[in-house]
Amino acid sequence: MHNKMETTTARLEEAEERIGELEDKVMEKEEAEKKRDKKIQEYEGKIRELSDTLKRNNIRIIGIPEEEERGKGAEGVLEEIIAENFPELGKEKGIEIQEAQRTPFRRNLNRSSARHIIVKLAKYKDKEKILKAARGKRALTYKGRPIRLVTDLSFETWQARKNWHKIFRVLDRKNMQPRILYPASLSFRIEGEIKVFPNKQKLKEFVTTKPALQEILRGTL
Repeated sequence: MHNKMETTTARLEEAEERIGELEDKVMEKEEAEKKRDKKIQEYEGKIRELSDTLKRNNIRIIGIPEEEERGKGAEGVLEEIIAENFPELGKEKGIEIQEAQRTPFRRNLNRSSARHIIVKLAKYKDKEKILKAARGKRALTYKGRPIRLVTDLSFETWQARKNWHKIFRVLDRKNMQPRILYPASLSFRIEGEIKVFPNKQKLKEFVTTKPALQEILRGTL
């Protein structure tokens, strides 16, 4: 009996040791996967930043019918938009357009919406000047048709910004001066201060301390 107990104890100790080794291997594997995922996120972030940098001087025009640039070119469309919406800006000299073109066709060629026009300006400050004027006017038109002027960003950055749209509209109706900061942070004014949130989780944590804001954003977070 004594020998059997010793044998059983030895086997249990051996089994525990093997289990411990397996647990260590599992933990090492999980740690390696976490490091790999972190590296992938870092690389994706760098690629997104590079893509956005290449688009730094670009303006994206949304809502222009496909046939409008025929004859005068896509460059002429932006010039007409400036003349129609910002006549004082149109009087300034030096706004140089390097190139302008429609976004490529996607697989669904039967879509009802027109492809966007991408305009590349020679100077970043001219792009900012135009977009600032657009934000100040709020409602833009082209030959009476509503349009939008926005900065041109990578698809990943656009998707991240799109996640804020519902919350942005609610805050905008409350005159809380919301803005989307690069790459995809939300800022707004509350209690006389500007608060910035890089993601929804940070905003959720902040909202729990502000009952009035919690009521405003009910159903959006």
